[in-house]
Amino acid sequence: MTFKVFVDGQEGTTGLRIHEYLAARSDIEVLKIDADKRKDPAERSRLLNAADVAFLCLPDAASREAAFMVNNPNTCLIDASTAHRTAPGWAFGLPELARGQRGAIQASKRIANPGCHASAFILAVRPLVDAGLLPRDAAVTATSITGYSGGGKSMIAEYQQQPLPAHLQAPRPYGLGLKHKHLPEMMAHTGLATPPVFMPIVSSFYKGLTVSVPLQLSQLAPGTTPEAVHAALAAHYAGERFINVMPLRDAATLEAGFFDVQACNDTNRVDLFVFASDTQVLVMSRLDNLGKGASGAAVQAMNVHLGVEETLGLV
Repeated sequence: MTFKVFVDGQEGTTGLRIHEYLAARSDIEVLKIDADKRKDPAERSRLLNAADVAFLCLPDAASREAAFMVNNPNTCLIDASTAHRTAPGWAFGLPELARGQRGAIQASKRIANPGCHASAFILAVRPLVDAGLLPRDAAVTATSITGYSGGGKSMIAEYQQQPLPAHLQAPRPYGLGLKHKHLPEMMAHTGLATPPVFMPIVSSFYKGLTVSVPLQLSQLAPGTTPEAVHAALAAHYAGERFINVMPLRDAATLEAGFFDVQACNDTNRVDLFVFASDTQVLVMSRLDNLGKGASGAAVQAMNVHLGVEETLGLV
């Protein structure tokens, strides 16, 4: 069977990467809009309603507008923006989130693609909350370091200047107003009662992302050990093709002395780590911010929704 797919916002970073994923798929017919009609509402509406699956790779307001254009009950929307990630009636497009999430994605015609920072944070934290190790009212902090491609075309152009300006050569913390756009989904899909204190950092490499969540063992349920934290992650993701729980205190990383933020690049994989002392644990989640953090996640959600092999086009 061939499925018709339209990418609204096909010239953006996420849209272009989705096209790359779909290019080799014999089961997909990609519907393309002529360059001179990309902002024509009538043509966009026609293609959105002609598609079995339509990806919205647009700013939030434009995604909401596009969603209102769809009156075909058979069109599934997968929105890569922030607009619908906590909205009622929209399934969260993270199949590994919890038991039953794949069923919700398959059944829904409205799927919200997770954010890159949020995906890494949620995948690290949700199993600990579900296992009862991390209280829902815990005061959690997180730091994320990411490549500049997550900032879209304008930031990519900024970082690809030659020579690179001095102020872009060092990592740049941002989101200093403590109101990052991913915070609502980071709360909603982990079960935390309060938003984490979240520090994102962009640096002068193209792609790759790592979220670090430091925890005192005293914050966790009484008697919790590093082994229990690691076991909760391993149990939650047992059998998951795209989630790799690394050994406790991963020896190869410790021997290297440094953490490789880019080791999941060009994959749809997430690596999860637990480093620990007698009193503290550091949970780290690594992914490609353009892969599992954006376009790869969208294609994975499409595969789940359509009932085809979940890894199709992603490995």
